[in-house]
Amino acid sequence: MAENDQVKPLATAHHLRSDHDDHEALSAQSNLRRKKLYIQCCGCLTVLLLIPVMVIIVLLTVFHVKNPGIRMNSVSIQRQLGVVDGDQNITLLVDVQMKNPNYASFKFGNATTVIYYDGVAVGEGRIPAGMAKARRTLRMNVTVDIVPGKVLIVQKLKSDNMSSETWNLSSYTRIVGKVKMLNIIKKNAVVVLNCSFTYNVSSQAIQDSCTQRVKL
Repeated sequence: MAENDQVKPLATAHHLRSDHDDHEALSAQSNLRRKKLYIQCCGCLTVLLLIPVMVIIVLLTVFHVKNPGIRMNSVSIQRQLGVVDGDQNITLLVDVQMKNPNYASFKFGNATTVIYYDGVAVGEGRIPAGMAKARRTLRMNVTVDIVPGKVLIVQKLKSDNMSSETWNLSSYTRIVGKVKMLNIIKKNAVVVLNCSFTYNVSSQAIQDSCTQRVKL
């Protein structure tokens, strides 16, 4: 009976230690699950924060409004004249291109090209409204009429040599348009093209030089 009484306490102590170990194991597993859940939550939160940042970067990069450009490729005589007597207009055919580097179309309204001789308007041409598609170049043929009579009047007022074979002309073109992206980003653009011409009356040859500026 004495030996049985001594064994019972030992068995009870072993059982207590086993319960304690199981509790620690369950606690460790619970902590591990909490850590995994915390890491997953942090990862999801990081992804959610990165998504709008990436969207903003894409919008700023892809949808950044760039300057549209206009260039005069060539100028040619459409109506040949034998003698410039002031009774018949000189008609020029101007090859113009509008380059749109944006990821959205550039729409522009009607515009006018004005020809000047010594600061006096002596002719003009009309540019119809149009649209340059996204990342495309639009080419247009613009007809410009110069009135020789107006040039001769300016020469008389200046007392210039009426038999001069060259006319130094200039032109001014102003195009107003808008770049619209997804109805979110809307940007107005004003494109100005200034050109200088040297027109040879006898050979009817034209030399030109142009500069442009853009205001967004």
